[in-house]
Amino acid sequence: MRVLVTGATGRLGRVAVPRLRDEGFTLRAVSRRPGAGEGVEWMTADLASGAGLAEVVAGMDAILHLASSPKRHTHEIDVLGTRRLTVAAGHAGVRHLVYVSIVGVDRVPLGYYRHKLAAEQVVAAGEVPWSVLRATQFPGFLAELLAGASRLGPVVGDPAVLAQPVDPGEVADRLAVLLRAGPSHRVEDFGGPEVLRFDEAARAWLAARRSRRPLLPVRIPGRLGRELRAGALTTTATPTGTRTWADHLAEKGRAPA
Repeated sequence: MRVLVTGATGRLGRVAVPRLRDEGFTLRAVSRRPGAGEGVEWMTADLASGAGLAEVVAGMDAILHLASSPKRHTHEIDVLGTRRLTVAAGHAGVRHLVYVSIVGVDRVPLGYYRHKLAAEQVVAAGEVPWSVLRATQFPGFLAELLAGASRLGPVVGDPAVLAQPVDPGEVADRLAVLLRAGPSHRVEDFGGPEVLRFDEAARAWLAARRSRRPLLPVRIPGRLGRELRAGALTTTATPTGTRTWADHLAEKGRAPA
């Protein structure tokens, strides 16, 4: 199967591309800047302008759409760029588009999440048969949040917020299953093996770093806080990943902080 991967140099793309290659997919990897990798055809395209999209989708059986821009130009890239991609893919006769989203985009009142939900709707309304996989948060992202929350000394956060970290490699493996299965025309959730409170995750993170910093509980106000405490970032869907937060910390703990 010939698969185009957008966002191939991103957090998930860097893991998914080599895994899919090793699984036997014929890959064309796309990013805004040139990339490199053995056994993969690399091309450049720009979702914001549409430049190069017709060329990169040509001859592809399926598209794995990972590209996203959470910090700036999100509507232009995630929503309008996804629409440009689906139109180009339809013209090229692509038979399956798999879009990766986030568990909770339909509940969490954040601008980025609203854009991801809008992109899901663009994919579902397009002419290319589709599947959507919503994943929970990656352990690396959770670790970055904890590092940011402890910049002033104590780890600041809402202790009752729930998270379900999932290993990106296991997300990539699930994506391979979806690609082989063909279009489902439905949204599927995929999460990690355990749901953790923020304070549980923070204490394990501190212990792995041999840090004695205290936790400073600060309740997130409003609807955002209510949804996060109610588990909007978690899912009961199966199957799940198997690698735990402790597994991630044990692996990363050997590296310098």
